[in-house]
Amino acid sequence: MPQRGDKHTGSFWEKYSRAEWARLAQSTPYPLTQADVTKLAALGDPIGPVEADQIYRPLAQLLQIHYTQHHDLARSRSRFLGRPRADALTPFVIGVAGSVAVGKSTTARLLQELLRRWPSTPRVELVTTDGFLYPNAELARRGIAHRKGFPESYDRRTFLRFLANIKSGVEVTHAPVYSHVIYDITDEVTTVRRPDIVIIEGLNVLQPARPHREASSALAVSDFFDFSIYVDARPADIEQWYVERFLRLKQTAFLERDSYFRRYADISDDIARDIAHNIWASINLPNLVDNIAPTRSRANLILRKGPDHHVHRILLRKI
Repeated sequence: MPQRGDKHTGSFWEKYSRAEWARLAQSTPYPLTQADVTKLAALGDPIGPVEADQIYRPLAQLLQIHYTQHHDLARSRSRFLGRPRADALTPFVIGVAGSVAVGKSTTARLLQELLRRWPSTPRVELVTTDGFLYPNAELARRGIAHRKGFPESYDRRTFLRFLANIKSGVEVTHAPVYSHVIYDITDEVTTVRRPDIVIIEGLNVLQPARPHREASSALAVSDFFDFSIYVDARPADIEQWYVERFLRLKQTAFLERDSYFRRYADISDDIARDIAHNIWASINLPNLVDNIAPTRSRANLILRKGPDHHVHRILLRKI
């Protein structure tokens, strides 16, 4: 049974061990193969079929329950208001938040693949917030190039407009595309066509609203979410994963001719390790401590990882 009253999390959370959580969906079909999981895993995230089965299969089933209830409520509301049924069915939006290198991208991709294999939700789109960063030139103009990934580095107005279009049922909407090779916004766009579910993955998607002087109220990105997930771990563990990922990228993506980080490809591993630790300490850790981690309690569910990168505890907000 879930344990309640954890002193660190408050009474509005239910806490599940890995074994307790895994038992919740034993009767649910598991549609992924080893090859599927390997393909979906992010660089350095040692996820395998056991982790996908024990953690993400139950989570996908829980999300299906929320999705079904979401649309049942929408249909009932539509009947009450005398509106056409089609007007009631807008996409179910899931937010996935967490630090750099914590594994939120893998979480988002796994959920997308699991959810799109349910008959009721074949159209599942994944959009990352990287595409809504200001271009490098604009970050430089604003004097915040060193704060890329911090809340102020995003084009919040464009992002909110995109989410509003999604949630209001616009047939086709577009999102900018970010390249991790050139480390900047590209000329490409991601086209989203009336999906059943949209997964929004990013560092600061659970940030509260920031009122503007010219407006009496403000929207938060999370206002558009129907369910939200925070991927959590100790900062020291995330730092280690970040450094390990940096060293792997040095041997792979950094070697690409157009890579923004090409200058790091030929340095020694010792120097690269020092650089990675410095980047973490000067940019990623302050962003985590000041902006990302404080939003953890705003999530509906927290996946808490141990040093082995595996989820060992799940915290579910009480309804």
